[in-house]
Amino acid sequence: MLVIRPAREDDLPAVAALAAEARDDSPTGAQLGAQDTGRLLEHLSVLLAAGGHVLVAEQNGQVAGVVLGRVVAAYLFAPRASLYLDMVFVAPRARRHGVGHALLRAATDLAAEHGCEDIYSAPVPGNRGVQRFLARLGFAPAAGHRVASVAALQRRLASEAAARDAHASRRFARVGLEDLIARRRRARSVLESGPIDMRPVGGGAPSRRPAKAS
Repeated sequence: MLVIRPAREDDLPAVAALAAEARDDSPTGAQLGAQDTGRLLEHLSVLLAAGGHVLVAEQNGQVAGVVLGRVVAAYLFAPRASLYLDMVFVAPRARRHGVGHALLRAATDLAAEHGCEDIYSAPVPGNRGVQRFLARLGFAPAAGHRVASVAALQRRLASEAAARDAHASRRFARVGLEDLIARRRRARSVLESGPIDMRPVGGGAPSRRPAKAS
């Protein structure tokens, strides 16, 4: 029998094991972080404490699938709330039995309860099975994520800032040199042309008419 329900505290070890299995199921999963179960349990606890949702598919008394979701409130670029699925995964042993569809039906109901307009899903990169499953259900590409480590980004920003400062210094020095050269040229031009004749054209000061004899 298949039951979809919110995860309990005693489900979290099984959910963490499925999360690790989801990463192993992708050729690029190893790049996403360590498979430390303790860390995964910590993340799951933080997700639940922050109001996140963990739905599990229980089949024959075992956790066979999981959905991790967060309701994202309306913000600047989205006028209504959305449900963001961090993970949708079904254990290989339980696939092709409707477990994935049942999990997404429960996720859709959860989204409707919270007034969400859209459901976003971020499957593990390279997991083509999950990508195809979501595409068949109508999930379309929405945006491409780019990622950079904090340390690498700090180094790159510092390097570019140093290069920008060096360029500005060279430009300032070049402008200063050009200004100095221009001022020297102007001074040389004045010296070579000699003193400027300030007398009016026609020469001499204007003469006075002699006074008439009385």
